[in-house]
Amino acid sequence: MKKILFFLALHFTLFTIAQEKFTISGTISETETGETLIGVNVIIQELRTGTTTNEYGFYSITLPEGTYEFTFSSLGFASVKETIRLDQDILKDLSLSNDTEQLDEVVISADVERVNIKAPQMSVNALSAGTIKSIPVVLGEADVIKSLLLLPGVTNAGEAASGFNVRGGAADQNLILLDEATIFNSSHLFGFFSVFNPDAIKDIKLFKGGIPARYGGRVSSVLEIFQKEGNSKELKINGGIGAVSSRLLAEGPIVKDRGAFLVAGRASYAHLFLPLFDIDNSAYFYDLNTKINYRLNERNNVFLSGYFGRDLFSINDSFVNTYGNAVVNFRWNHIFSEKLFSNLSLIYSDYFYGLELDFVGFEWNSGIQNFNLKYDFKHYLTDKLQLNYGLNNIYYSFNPGKIEPNSSESGILEQQLIKKYANEFAAYVDIEHDLTENLSVEYGLRLSHFIRFGQDEINIYANDNPVEFDPLLLIYQGAEPLESIASSRSDQLASFTNFEPRISAAFSFDDDHSIKASYTRLSQYLHLLSNTSSPTPLDVWTPSGPFVEPQLLDQYAFGFFKNLRDGDFTLETEVYYKDIQNRIDYIDGADLIANNAIEQVILNGEARAYGLEFLLRKNTGKFQGWLAYTLSKSEQRTPPRNENEIGINSGAWYNTPYDKPHDISLYANYELNDKWNFNTNFVFQTGRPTNYPIGQFEFQDIIIPYYGLRNVERLPDYHRIDISATLKPRKNKDRDWYSEWVFSIYNLYNRRNAASINFRQNEDTGVNEAVRTSIFGIIPSVTYNFKF
Repeated sequence: MKKILFFLALHFTLFTIAQEKFTISGTISETETGETLIGVNVIIQELRTGTTTNEYGFYSITLPEGTYEFTFSSLGFASVKETIRLDQDILKDLSLSNDTEQLDEVVISADVERVNIKAPQMSVNALSAGTIKSIPVVLGEADVIKSLLLLPGVTNAGEAASGFNVRGGAADQNLILLDEATIFNSSHLFGFFSVFNPDAIKDIKLFKGGIPARYGGRVSSVLEIFQKEGNSKELKINGGIGAVSSRLLAEGPIVKDRGAFLVAGRASYAHLFLPLFDIDNSAYFYDLNTKINYRLNERNNVFLSGYFGRDLFSINDSFVNTYGNAVVNFRWNHIFSEKLFSNLSLIYSDYFYGLELDFVGFEWNSGIQNFNLKYDFKHYLTDKLQLNYGLNNIYYSFNPGKIEPNSSESGILEQQLIKKYANEFAAYVDIEHDLTENLSVEYGLRLSHFIRFGQDEINIYANDNPVEFDPLLLIYQGAEPLESIASSRSDQLASFTNFEPRISAAFSFDDDHSIKASYTRLSQYLHLLSNTSSPTPLDVWTPSGPFVEPQLLDQYAFGFFKNLRDGDFTLETEVYYKDIQNRIDYIDGADLIANNAIEQVILNGEARAYGLEFLLRKNTGKFQGWLAYTLSKSEQRTPPRNENEIGINSGAWYNTPYDKPHDISLYANYELNDKWNFNTNFVFQTGRPTNYPIGQFEFQDIIIPYYGLRNVERLPDYHRIDISATLKPRKNKDRDWYSEWVFSIYNLYNRRNAASINFRQNEDTGVNEAVRTSIFGIIPSVTYNFKF
């Protein structure tokens, strides 16, 4: 009996030793610059397993003891294969060499544009900085937001429109993060350009669905952008000179191989030439990106990044509009162990918007400030199981507006609209789990808690109802407050708690075919008050509170994904359905600007959107690009609150301002040789919903039009073709100077797309006529880019 027990114990011991596992981890960077690389594939072919580097270039994988061949690869870099004996925990840092000399350094993200067949994450699009720079755009200025519009499910209100719309959602329902800091306005010059300098960008991802639990606060999408960290090897400078703006970036080591800095600036200068044509108006922007990183030791890295941008638009100095974002972020990466990575972020964000009306005699300034503390952990438990968890707390201060006289002769009295304060806390856990070789899931839960704090003055209404319905006139109108009371900043006017489950799953039939499904629950506690089709600098953000409920989203998505011809082509198809509760709607005639009782003009309604997305990519060869098509519907309604009311739009569903049933985008890139590269894109979209008068009446000799149900009519369909050619002169081997010329034509066939259609009475004939307003016709441009 003792011998039997001895052999059993020996067998168990040997089995345990055989199954002993060890972890290999480290950071992967670029050889030439020291820049950490995102999304590098770490593959162990013998075990048919692997991992990828995170946002800071860190990877970790735990495997049974043994000798394996590791492959480290990323598109645009020479792959590295290395045989490693794994009999203890190993810290393995690695660098990959750029396999081609190009002016555009940021080719490192190109691999993330391809769909990962086996990963559960779906409804995600990525663009490399190289792709963004190659897409022809108006006035030749490479633009992140305009490039996103070529992806399925992404639109905007039209040319020179601010913001973007994802899967039938509003522009304020997108969470835009730059180095984890919230950007409230993503546009320069009212939508002509985006605030993101493509030279300073390292990685871009747009989450349209299946959003991981670490993100929250918006119900439509997450646009996550990371800035470059800087070159820790040598000083490098690059920039570009365009038709209306120029840019310059400098990066280099603080301490070689340990720390680096990056400074990038852009400015427009077209306004400098306006006086030559006796034009007193002015419009310009400038922005500055900065970043410092320093490696304290192999387990600790610190980063300090910032962004500052301003826009100014003036008409004869009598009307001046200034607005912009400013953010600062301090981050600390700490590696607790080979399996546990953490990031602590302290973030300050400020959005300012103001007006000076000299002909009226006052200045109006408003804005939002927030202070954000984030602590995120990534736990690599096994090669099949990863755990993400963390905390996030944001404190908000809202200034709806302060009106001040701008001269002693002004008859305007100083007035401060009531400031508002709020706090948003969230805790989350997210699990990435490969259940079998064919089935993988990502599931998690986010708990969000929002508090609306006290303010100097708050209105009290009968039955807590700030909006009344007039049964005789059949209209909604603001109710008269019973009284106004003051409350302490420490008081809680309202609080909301929401559980937000997330789950995504992928089943792969083989290495080239898979199906995916996801469910996403999201809460949004901030609302943009705007009754225009696209955001403007004068729109006001307001927090949820006693009369404004948080928006709640439920989104369902299902997709089929396929690699064709060994990955030369990829096919992505998805269907989705979105249901949103408590979507803000406005009563007819709502006045949103400088309104101290905004609750008197808004009602809580609902929205829904559903659609089909199709994306076919060509990933390799001299000819690359994609074809995207979206068939969708986006609607909202505000039903009556009781049997005595009729609701907004008679309680019926109506098209949202961003409903575009058909959206086709084609992008193509052809590399003729090492000197010439050609690009083109074609866009077609169904016309934007609008309202046309259905009749008119005369009152005191004035013709007044009247309108029917909301958004029944549409503007004409939108379409255009853009082309560009890039010339890269051959470099002298003895010089470090690289350069290129980009020649582009926007709207090649001079389509006069309608931004709006207005109606007026012809002064000569007295007949009513429609007047189309267009923004752009055909626009050629030339840009010169350089690097040394």
